[in-house]
Amino acid sequence: MSTGASPVIFREEDDMALQVTRSGKDRDGDITSLCGNGWSHPKAQAVAAIRNDSSAYYVSVGGQTAYVRVGTRNGKDYLTTSRDGYSANNLDNLPDC
Repeated sequence: MSTGASPVIFREEDDMALQVTRSGKDRDGDITSLCGNGWSHPKAQAVAAIRNDSSAYYVSVGGQTAYVRVGTRNGKDYLTTSRDGYSANNLDNLPDC
């Protein structure tokens, strides 16, 4: 299993991708929603959209772009960005929705 960061390829022409500029978090810091310019999606909606390829979400900060992906921990889904070694584009570090 590779532990290195994979490069994220962002396609400007990907019209099904939504830019995430804010994230909702609960008291534990878990991501509960994704928000962008004029839209807000609860975690369940974002997870379903990513899983069925109906939409993609990305975060772009300081010229660094990372896609949002679904992970599973202890049987529960969570939202995170692909690893790229740049913390500013992590969902945890975005302003609250």
